[in-house]
Amino acid sequence: MEMGMRSHQGELFVHPLSNPAAAGICPEMLEVAEEANLAGDFNLAVEIYSSQLADLQQPDRGLCLRKADSLARAGRISEALDSYCIAASLGKLHPEELPLLVETIARSLREKEAGISWALKGHVVSSSGEDGSESRGECEDDEALDLFSCPLCKCLLHEPTTVECGHTFCKRCLEDDSVKDCTHCRQKLNKKDGLPNGRRLNVVLSGLLDKLFATESKARKFWIEGEVLWKKQNLSDALEKYNAAVALVPSSGRLLCQRAELHMAMRNFSQAVHDGNSLCKIKPLWTKAHYLKATALCKAGRNDEALQEYLMCVALKPNWTKVKLEAQKVLSELFSSVFENENLPTPLHPLQGGLATHPIKPPALLRSLSPLTPNPGSSSQDSEFIVSKTAQADDSSSRLSVLAPGKVDPTAGEGSAKSLADVLAALPAPPSGLKRKHNSDGLSENFSPPSKMLKPDEVNTFKAAAVSGVRVVPAELLDSGDMECSLCMRLFYEPVATPCGHTFCLKCLERCLDHNPNCPLCKENLSEYLATRGYNKTLLMEEVLRRYLGDELAERKKIHEEEMKELSNLNQEVPIFVCTMAFPTIPCPLHVFEPRYRLMIRRSMETGTKQFGMCIADELKGFANYGCMLQVRDVKFFPDGRSVVDTIGVSRFKVISHGQRDGYNTAKIEYLEDKKVEGEELVELLKLHDSVYDQANSWFTSLKDNMKSQILSHFGHLPSKDPDPQASPSGPAWSWWLLAVLPLENRAQLTILAMTSLKDRLIAIRRVLIFVTRKRPR
Repeated sequence: MEMGMRSHQGELFVHPLSNPAAAGICPEMLEVAEEANLAGDFNLAVEIYSSQLADLQQPDRGLCLRKADSLARAGRISEALDSYCIAASLGKLHPEELPLLVETIARSLREKEAGISWALKGHVVSSSGEDGSESRGECEDDEALDLFSCPLCKCLLHEPTTVECGHTFCKRCLEDDSVKDCTHCRQKLNKKDGLPNGRRLNVVLSGLLDKLFATESKARKFWIEGEVLWKKQNLSDALEKYNAAVALVPSSGRLLCQRAELHMAMRNFSQAVHDGNSLCKIKPLWTKAHYLKATALCKAGRNDEALQEYLMCVALKPNWTKVKLEAQKVLSELFSSVFENENLPTPLHPLQGGLATHPIKPPALLRSLSPLTPNPGSSSQDSEFIVSKTAQADDSSSRLSVLAPGKVDPTAGEGSAKSLADVLAALPAPPSGLKRKHNSDGLSENFSPPSKMLKPDEVNTFKAAAVSGVRVVPAELLDSGDMECSLCMRLFYEPVATPCGHTFCLKCLERCLDHNPNCPLCKENLSEYLATRGYNKTLLMEEVLRRYLGDELAERKKIHEEEMKELSNLNQEVPIFVCTMAFPTIPCPLHVFEPRYRLMIRRSMETGTKQFGMCIADELKGFANYGCMLQVRDVKFFPDGRSVVDTIGVSRFKVISHGQRDGYNTAKIEYLEDKKVEGEELVELLKLHDSVYDQANSWFTSLKDNMKSQILSHFGHLPSKDPDPQASPSGPAWSWWLLAVLPLENRAQLTILAMTSLKDRLIAIRRVLIFVTRKRPR
């Protein structure tokens, strides 16, 4: 009969019977026991297994294990240990036979310790994944990833390098061939960033980190040097670097972790255990700390102490399969050490007489596991049998310390190995709340889980510290002068880092690149950077400004917004492009290459107006007194900074005053509108409108095909006649189309543009049409 019981994770553990057909075993009762296990009535299952064992002439190992599992599930750990010991005396316990014992002990510890329960809610550790591991390591990271930590190595940024998307990493982390995308935004990273010498560190951030975290920065340098030496197998020199780093920052969990691993690589197991101890004190709820300590203890041959750390790991991370198997393996070896002399003759059952009838004392270890008074619910025959069987191992077990639970041998040194009794005596009370009668079920003084270090009123403080876990920035060291743009000499606003590692305000950098495609500081050629226009803000710098220089940043932002507001006022200060004639409703494509006009176009886009004025040049005033506002429809940039701007005329204006700003012309203007007429004047205007339109259409039709094609390619077809020529403040669109294509000098066009009488404008156009018709060669 192959039946078993399910763990709390749904796994089915089956302990086969040694002799299922043996007299005394009742299959029906076993089925009832298994049903009781599945229903959660573990005490009933224990009673059935006990009664079945009592009826046997020879105890069955599989039945003992089933009883032990049920006792463990019932929370009766001390009694369960007795039953596991009986099974071990009948045959070596294998790791795969002990999952329930490990899980029950870990669960009891987890339910008893408030700190672990709180951690499992996700505040400190994560138990997601089948084996509880995370993508970048076997265990979750100990260091809280704060503002100044590298997202890749999780340590303080060393040689901080800002990539094209605006995120910052350690330079050496980016040089890892496995890093191909930004961990934040998943943007593909260019390995060389267009520079001959590869990536450069962010000069401003590097200086800031060295100033704010001088000691940790120095330690991080030693740490990295140690890692490099370790990779070169120069272990002794690597250890010197690690020692220097630990001396500077002894509370760094990751640093201690790596030094402990280096000690193990050098087979310095006692030093590795020492680092593991320090690590567990610093990070009492960090699973990896306990796992590392357990590994070091195992390598040092101190398996009983390692078991305690493995159990702590399982308590903190229940789904970490690898560690559960390690704990089962160590526990199996500890059970086997009690019955290591396998060559002695097999004892007879007490009822048959023989060796078991002699009054032999059990070894010290089993006395500590099975106290003087029998466990409630355990059969007398079980007790008699374990005495008879283990008596043979008395001599081989005498080397184990004879200690009462929770006591410490005064003759033992600090590094002495604890016995299995010491470890298992430190087990917590059962989750079911059963009253214990034996000291072996209580917690020993030697075993101090994390929350035991804290008073009840300190729990909230501990939680707050674990949640924050961030570096404290010394406010007295942070100066706004460290965060000033070298171009405008003001606090950075929208800071941008160039591929050569220098930082400027976004607007300042763009203005410099308008004039020269080189870095304003180091003169590194930034043509490729300019071509991609990847002016992404340095997000770390922005966050530092926001968090620690909030008042200064608010003032800087206020100044910027006032400037943008001033620039967006298209009455008080309109940017003027001095170039050619432009007319309402007519497209006006522009090739922009001068630095001053690059700035002007960019500002018109940034303010959201997307408008600027177009005027022709004037020798005396710089530009004419009349012009046309243009609306930007599209901008196409070239790698060298030039652009083609697609605009269309919007409205006419008159210049009130001339001015300049940052190299380009500006003007205070007033908009022009046609004066409307009514009555007989309107009737006369409509007749004139229709007449001039027909005249214009006739003239265009009479043009040669090649000339027509040129006009159509630049200005499109002649617009249709407007039903209401006064509907638009600037008059009918076809009149402006005609004025743009007629062969007139700019000054003549300007005169017509300035007219606010549609009648006068139509008369002037008619005169021009008559003139060009007469002058046209026949």
